[in-house]
This record gives sequence, structure tokens and C-alpha cells, in this order.
Amino acid sequence: MKLPLSWLREHLETEATVERIAAALNSIGLEVEGVENRGAALAGFRIARVVEATQHPNADRLRALKVDPGDGSPLLSVVCGAPNARAGMKGVLALPGAQIPGTGITLKVGEIRGVRSEGMLLSAREMGLGDDHSGIVDLPEEAPLGAPYARWAGLDDPLIEISVTPNRGDALSVRGVARDLAAAGLGALKPLGPAPRVVPVYPSP
Repeated sequence: MKLPLSWLREHLETEATVERIAAALNSIGLEVEGVENRGAALAGFRIARVVEATQHPNADRLRALKVDPGDGSPLLSVVCGAPNARAGMKGVLALPGAQIPGTGITLKVGEIRGVRSEGMLLSAREMGLGDDHSGIVDLPEEAPLGAPYARWAGLDDPLIEISVTPNRGDALSVRGVARDLAAAGLGALKPLGPAPRVVPVYPSP
């Protein structure tokens, strides 16, 4: 059974980390087979805006961008080869020191054909989120400038996978798992809301 941490927190009042929750599950006989956290590798990436996009002076297939990282700092110079890079768009920015999941490289400030590059706008494949490498990720206008991309995209929600044995039918629901964790002292079980009142409707005579 797989359950997102956010679902578990809807039923369990706890400040425990996902690591503590996993340890508690193992201790009460619900074996944790794995914890997948796609957001961890994307933690340093933020939503940024391309303010200016011009042809690279020394390369036909490259563009020289001015990028607003959204944190009030000066615009960054970014060299980009994506065909869809354009002024006004929002994308996902990696800063120097970040590791790019899809390639394994650690980003550094560099100079590409004589133009300084202080960051990188990422494709889905470079983020490890798919095979699309036809261009950089093009975010909608409502994406909040400067916000962590993983949080905005809902990717910072760890997914816990547990092995449920036939005698633990109670653990086949998120609330059942939350109840067991609360009984183990990891938090308090939240009360369920009142059931909706069903008013019968009778046909007119």
C-alpha cells in the first residue's frame, strides 16, 4: 500500500518527520518497503522569469537570457539552447552548486562562447520528471515567481510504501494507519468531521 505523507497528516496530528514515521511503522509491524520523495532532488530549484532573450553573439543555436530569480537579487545571465526560450516566460531555474538530477552534473558558473552563464533553465528530463528534452519547462503565468518549484508543483510530498499482511486489514486505509501510529504515541488521531445529513426526498403524490 502506498500513501502520501500529506494524506496521513490529514488524519494524524504530528510533527514527526517522514523518517520517524517510517521507523514507527516498522516498529508496529507495518514494514516500510520504501519512501519515495521526488521533491528532495528538486529542493534547490525555483520559479524564475525570463526578462530578456537575445541571440547569442557567437552561436547560432544559443540564446543569451536575462533571468529574474524572484528573490530580489539582480538579473542573472543565462546561456540557453532551448528553442522555446523567450522573454516573458516562466521556467525552473537551477543555481550554481545545484545537482541536476537528470544528468548528475553539479552546476557551476561558466562562460559559453564568451557569454557568462550564472544558472540553468531546466527541461523535464533534466529534472528527472520525464523524457521530454525538447525545451525548457514552460510554466503558466500564475506560477509564483521565486517560489520553490517542488512545493508549487506538489512534488514535495513523500510517498510511503508499506507491506500489509493478510491479518492487518485495518492498515489498508490511511485512517487505519494513522490510528495505529497514534496508538504508538507518534501523535494524536484527528476527529472525523460530522457525516453529511441525508434528507430523504419523497415523490409528490
